[in-house]
Amino acid sequence: MVLRSENPQRRATAPDLPEIVATAVALADRQGLEAVSLRRVATALRSGTASFYRVLDSRNALVDHMVDTVLGQHLPPEPSGGWRARLAALARNRRAMICAHPWLGTELAGRPAIGPNALIHHERALAAASAYADDPTAASSAVETVLAYVLGATARELAEVRTRLLSGLTQEQWRDNVAPYLQQALNTGSYPHLARMVHMAADLDADERFERGLACILAGLAQMLQQLTAQAACD
Repeated sequence: MVLRSENPQRRATAPDLPEIVATAVALADRQGLEAVSLRRVATALRSGTASFYRVLDSRNALVDHMVDTVLGQHLPPEPSGGWRARLAALARNRRAMICAHPWLGTELAGRPAIGPNALIHHERALAAASAYADDPTAASSAVETVLAYVLGATARELAEVRTRLLSGLTQEQWRDNVAPYLQQALNTGSYPHLARMVHMAADLDADERFERGLACILAGLAQMLQQLTAQAACD
């Protein structure tokens, strides 16, 4: 009997940085960023971890490259139209990117992104907001407000998806599963506003919720713009 090793044969050449990053991104997309380590990526590439240190000095450096690579794959559209259309396009682009890579939102919120593709995102976002206000402080605040909304909205959206995946149930099955508990709580009369929402509010899907929230953000920015314009006229 001939015993064969279960370990795949090492590759002849060391992987380059783009291949390392692409493998790490694919791993994070499947299993979350916590699954990404230099060792696991090296194993997936049939390479040794030591070969990575030619192009990377740490896991943090790898994550930085992962973030910038994904940003490069989802560049915002060139600004077009009025400020509402521009900022809405920016928001939808950011949402699509985060939903495609669920680990990314936390990284964008928790660490500064200053790679080449991140700078393109910053530049196009500010270019979009330049139609909102010529004042750089107001334009920057508008961008921060829109992107902060996207982070919050996608965090909720992805949390709901993750909860269903962990339960192994479809959305309808999950709702049926929690309905008795929720109804029992509502029947106590302690949550009248929640009961009204459950029984009377429209059942919006994720796209509808996002667009409605985005409309509220843009309406708020429009109100702020009126105040800034009136203040400038008085100065």
